[in-house]
Amino acid sequence: MKEDLITEIQRRMLPYLTNEQLAHLQEVLDYTLHGVLITSAEQPEEQPETDATVAFIAAKRIEGCSEKTLTYYQNTIEAMTADIGKTPQQITTEDLRQYLTNYQMQRQSSKVTIDNIRRILSSFFSWLEDEDYIIKSPVRRIHKVKTPKTIKEIYTDEELEELRDGCETARDLAIIDLLASSGMRIGEMTALNREDINFAERECIVFGKGDKERPVYFDARTKLHLQNYLTSRTDSNPALFVSLRAPYNRLKIGGVETRLREMGERLKLSRVHPHKFRRTMATTAIDKGMPIEQVQQLLGHQKIDTTMHYAMVKQQNVKLAHRKFIG
Repeated sequence: MKEDLITEIQRRMLPYLTNEQLAHLQEVLDYTLHGVLITSAEQPEEQPETDATVAFIAAKRIEGCSEKTLTYYQNTIEAMTADIGKTPQQITTEDLRQYLTNYQMQRQSSKVTIDNIRRILSSFFSWLEDEDYIIKSPVRRIHKVKTPKTIKEIYTDEELEELRDGCETARDLAIIDLLASSGMRIGEMTALNREDINFAERECIVFGKGDKERPVYFDARTKLHLQNYLTSRTDSNPALFVSLRAPYNRLKIGGVETRLREMGERLKLSRVHPHKFRRTMATTAIDKGMPIEQVQQLLGHQKIDTTMHYAMVKQQNVKLAHRKFIG
């Protein structure tokens, strides 16, 4: 109880004192209240915990986070506070450690999932610290969870050709070529309209995460297959890709994922999904000598570390480089 009182006094003095002054204040309070018994009494209702969460989500929305990301953040934070049963101002490092431990044991969650939760909570409590809701983030002493590094698969040249040969419609062929040559996200592709495509320059502008614009480029084969597909259409929908049957609605992410999965099953290819094209393009570009900074621009990544996770250097190229530079 005494520690909670000292912490609350410090928190309320945050706007008025420097860190050095706050530390001195704590020393004075510890000395003055030593041996003093403090009992609980009726306290004025503190700012509801949802206020801090709502304020955090609002700040992230202004920063440009998507609604899907914001919902994930909010659900993660609210699940944590409900389980621990304290306001964010009262939560300690030990509370969070116990919560993450229980979460993993009860749900048999992977280390990746647990670290994702830790990362979101770290962002939340760091923001609370910056905004003077709390004195110090309780996540500071909870380190990144070590996760096993797995080499994610990419399409081989043969698999890409099998997919192209296995297409039953001009639309599907155009989709595969556009994903394979541009490296754009599936959500970016399904949001495109016909007028967005600049065939003369073989490029288009997409809106990535946070509604950030960036140009992406495609090859000559994609240009021809896109033109063939658009010429074959009889509908007036402005969307670049639409369903195969009337009323020819805009093709959605789920529709593309389902179509590719069915194609993979029919051709007996493993794990055929849209994101794999993006990873394949990044790996191919780096293997052929494209600077990692340019690959970063193509993929629309804010941090180059993210690009490095996407691009897998082929072992054969490492072997050739060793012979060239080492002997």
